[in-house]
Amino acid sequence: MTETTAGPGAGRLGAAGAAVAGAAMATNGLAYLLPMLGARYLAIEELSVLATVLALVAIAGVAGVGLQMAIAVHRARHPGAPARRVALVTTAAAGGAVVVAAPLVMTALRLSPAVVALVAGTTVAVVLAGRWLGELQGEQRFLRLAWAMGVVAVGRYGGMIVALVLGADVVATLVTGMLTAYLVLPVLAWVARPTRPAVAGDDAVVATMRIRQVTSAGAAALAMLAVSYADLIFARQLLSPADSGAYAVGTVLTKGALWAPQVIVVLALPRLAVGDNRVRTVVLAIVAACGAVLVAASALAGGFAFRLVGGEDYASLGEYAPFFAATGALYALVFAAVNAKIAAGARWPSAPLWVGAGVLAVLTMTVASRTFQGIMWCALATAAGTALVMVFNPPPASRAAADDRSSPPDRAAGLPRSAPAGPPG
Repeated sequence: MTETTAGPGAGRLGAAGAAVAGAAMATNGLAYLLPMLGARYLAIEELSVLATVLALVAIAGVAGVGLQMAIAVHRARHPGAPARRVALVTTAAAGGAVVVAAPLVMTALRLSPAVVALVAGTTVAVVLAGRWLGELQGEQRFLRLAWAMGVVAVGRYGGMIVALVLGADVVATLVTGMLTAYLVLPVLAWVARPTRPAVAGDDAVVATMRIRQVTSAGAAALAMLAVSYADLIFARQLLSPADSGAYAVGTVLTKGALWAPQVIVVLALPRLAVGDNRVRTVVLAIVAACGAVLVAASALAGGFAFRLVGGEDYASLGEYAPFFAATGALYALVFAAVNAKIAAGARWPSAPLWVGAGVLAVLTMTVASRTFQGIMWCALATAAGTALVMVFNPPPASRAAADDRSSPPDRAAGLPRSAPAGPPG
């Protein structure tokens, strides 16, 4: 598991990409397995609590995604730069936000104080893990990053899965999950141990800059989450239970097309951070090609895709599969473009995403017919418009990248030419 930070060649980068993709698939598998086992082992009321807690931790954990992205960008520009202070500040802010929101959460979602306390505690561990993931990503130590992703997945989901299988109730399951999330942090720190001494410098200045980056990256991650799930929320609100259920099946194809090529973005982010716009072009081309393949496959086997996801009852909706896949493929381009803007230090990189979410809300609530097809077309149109704005509006050259680039060799040529499945949102 020995790696350097000099920038891997094409062969090693391909192997690293496969490892990261495998770790992401394993993470997704555990994330999907947990609620499935909850449905089997918990009463319906406890299952609802489990699902609600998982959703709350996912939302609050967006701060960890922002932390990872910001540290990855900064480490690419400043190898060995300290990250401890900004990680602690971000973690404290995320946990504090959950505590401040606790009265509202308890009232609106009918959760007990103990459960909300577990949400806050788990959020702290999930966000803090983003520090070490970002360090590994920024230094292009991708094999170690894959190991670290696996460690995080085991800590976040593995303990709860074991507790459910052993017959624990929902509170005991959540306690176990929180404890394992903390227990794996020392392992994660060991996996991410530095290979070079930290650089000397004014840590206060570095921390201040990174906190702004974390805020920007976290807002972008939250915007991506919002815009990619908004149509599902509107379908739940506007359609009948049967139609909203069918729409939910379709959005599984959307999410698959969205996240399938994102391992390319994970590998490219450190190189984007040092100011090579060729990498942006290569990444967008690969993501677009992956999306085209997935849309074509869904057009040829749409009925099979709906049957595989939702069962035989949904096979007749196969004609709509390419449109759901196209929506996801377009948002994959948007996600790649947003990462390029974050890497370049652009101000408010998430602004077009929030505008897109607002446009989708207006279209679905006031313009389109309140049908399965109406919401589907609104989502596709919004994704297409947002992608056009993001893809054809490249970020300005980053002054920090130009001044501080570490010049990894052969950046564009080193990118893999295939797009295996990527990590989740």
